Amino acid sequence: MEPCPCGSGLAYAACCEPLITGEKSAETAQELLRSRFSAYARKIVDYIVDTTHPEQQEPDSRKTVEKWAGQTEWLKLDIVECVAGGIGDEEGEVEFKADYTEKGKRRKHHELAKFKKKDGRWYFFDAGTPQIKQFVRTAPKVGRNEPCPCGSGKKYKKCCG
Repeated sequence: MEPCPCGSGLAYAACCEPLITGEKSAETAQELLRSRFSAYARKIVDYIVDTTHPEQQEPDSRKTVEKWAGQTEWLKLDIVECVAGGIGDEEGEVEFKADYTEKGKRRKHHELAKFKKKDGRWYFFDAGTPQIKQFVRTAPKVGRNEPCPCGSGKKYKKCCG
């Protein structure tokens, strides 16, 4: 049993393959994103182009996708967050991170993918950069020269810092 490239933990034959071969359609935006990742990993250009919203397809889409897919090896997909994109929705967003190699160099891709339905079928519509979420400290900040919070009596910089 070959594992699915999308990282679902399922076998490819039970996960993304039925979507890519057209046996069934994606029911959610996340399902479509996972299958598109698997298609990139397996270099199935037709599926990537066919699941791009018709309004967003360029005349040279196939050539562009084919070139990029040929230069990359997709390694890992992590879904960060999904907003809408369910069975009853018409639009949805999926934030994800993906690891890949391009020209021998390991890289990370972080994207907010937007999906829309047309005639009851999900399509990739657009992509953007996710908003950076500000880090909020929950504990008080400990300065280098303050006593270490571990209770050792030493300065923080000489103990746990």
